Amino acid sequence: MKVIAVNGSPRPKGNTYHALKVVCDELNTEGIETKILQVGNMKIEGCISCYRCKDGYCIHNDEILNNMINEIYEADGLLLGSPVYYSGISGTMKCFLDRLFYASRGKMRHKVGASITVPRRSGGMPAFEQLNNYFLISEMLVVSSYYWNVIHGGKPGEVLDDAEGISVLKNLARNMSWVIKMKEETKNILPAPESYPRSWMNFIR
Repeated sequence: MKVIAVNGSPRPKGNTYHALKVVCDELNTEGIETKILQVGNMKIEGCISCYRCKDGYCIHNDEILNNMINEIYEADGLLLGSPVYYSGISGTMKCFLDRLFYASRGKMRHKVGASITVPRRSGGMPAFEQLNNYFLISEMLVVSSYYWNVIHGGKPGEVLDDAEGISVLKNLARNMSWVIKMKEETKNILPAPESYPRSWMNFIR
């Protein structure tokens, strides 16, 4: 059982990394393997709506990006982390997620997902909702904690001083571990439901 964490910060060892690592360390103690992928400092163009995605991949992905995407597809869970810019996620993170999720075409269905946002002061909730929207439209199983997964810090490492935020993330990790294990234990007992046929309709025809 494995969780892939995606760091959407351009700072490889900034507060977003530290927040993700708190969750990953707790998952490790629960017997869940983890890996943090660094995408926030990559040069990733946004989706151009060309509709030429193929087999779960954007046609413009390079080998490094494809390797990351393969790791996500193979994992049981996905953990997203982003700093907060103007009450939203980082631009590079959005480019990455737009292309990943649009091309995935069902490959993310029923994976376990959780997200974290890291503001200095405020704006965390709109960014948190933005990340969760990728999960919800993809039929993923979204895990929560006993508070929203927003942890605060300015200088790198300051999130570790947010005692309540740390407790929220550690509790999130335990819930995430439980859902992944429960899914694994019941996969032969309770098969996943077949997807209901989808109807398409434009608002203006």
